[in-house]
Amino acid sequence: MSDIVLPRELLPVDGRFGSGPSKVRAAQLQALAGPGASILGTSHRQAPVKDLVASVRSRLAELFRLPDGYEIVLGNGGSTAFWDAAAFGLIERRSQNLVFGEFGGKFATSAKTPWLEAPDVRNAEPGTRAVPVAVEGVDVYAWPHNETSTGVASPIQRVQGDEGALTVIDATSAAGGIDFDITQADVYYFAPQKNLGSDGGLWFAAVSPAAIERIERIDASDRYIPPFLSLKQALDNSRLQQTLNTPALSTLLLLDDQLGWILESGGLTWAAARTRESSSVLYDWAAATSFATPFVADAADRSPVVVTIDIDDAIDATQITKTLRKNGIVDTEPYRKLGRNQLRVATFVSIEPNDVRQLVRCVDYIVENL
Repeated sequence: MSDIVLPRELLPVDGRFGSGPSKVRAAQLQALAGPGASILGTSHRQAPVKDLVASVRSRLAELFRLPDGYEIVLGNGGSTAFWDAAAFGLIERRSQNLVFGEFGGKFATSAKTPWLEAPDVRNAEPGTRAVPVAVEGVDVYAWPHNETSTGVASPIQRVQGDEGALTVIDATSAAGGIDFDITQADVYYFAPQKNLGSDGGLWFAAVSPAAIERIERIDASDRYIPPFLSLKQALDNSRLQQTLNTPALSTLLLLDDQLGWILESGGLTWAAARTRESSSVLYDWAAATSFATPFVADAADRSPVVVTIDIDDAIDATQITKTLRKNGIVDTEPYRKLGRNQLRVATFVSIEPNDVRQLVRCVDYIVENL
């Protein structure tokens, strides 16, 4: 098995299909080493870096078509830090957390704190999605737009619960690759290492006027909030085009170039059509192949950016992924905690649809030669 050499004509041009960190385009690296080189290693309190932050915020606002009153906020630490920040400065009393994969579960864990009521956690079986339900006393309804671990996507629609309740969406693997209506969310937060083709270490959030009011009101209360996890600090610093402490400049530079590419290509509408094209290649192949089946049974719940495909138990998917890796096609392994005989393939916006078509041919060749 380990000796299978894939014919050159079957190989994709780029063999990176990881679900995060994701493929970084060559043009981004050129921008980083070219114009970006003069910014790396300089002060984040001076104009060049502040102008970079301002460009990223402006381009994100354009990409998401932000209405008046919405703002882009950023901070250090990635989505993991944002979950804790939300527990301190966004959830007032109680949250409802939908769990249908790893990210939803982690936010639910962060919401279990001594100063908040126990969250209303609604679990779904892997490969399916949970649905929000208005519950009296819940002031934050939270779920992922896309679950990277399972390949389940969930629609974004504001929950009509108690007056003032916020709809808070984890968009880490969705932002920049799935179209949506931002007015249906109060907080749409993400790290940029997936569709947005950057590195980790930063979180971003599109926040509504209602969310801003909530952040400022909790900050003014007697609740203790660590400065690093203060959403009010992040809001105030973002308005100054900076972060509380030193940001990862390479992350900002890669992100800025990626945003420019997406916007020049047609924005979120174009990006969403591109990821749908790539993911459809895999779903259609699985439907037509005797040894493969989409893990997410309901087609309406299938992610356009992270595709999970079950492989027949008679074939060891690990042998497929190891052979692909040995031939330069990497990161098609399933999410480890699922424990399934499965392939997981990212179809983020940077990944060429034709490379996905080549990947399918490579898998067919490997299986034929077992």
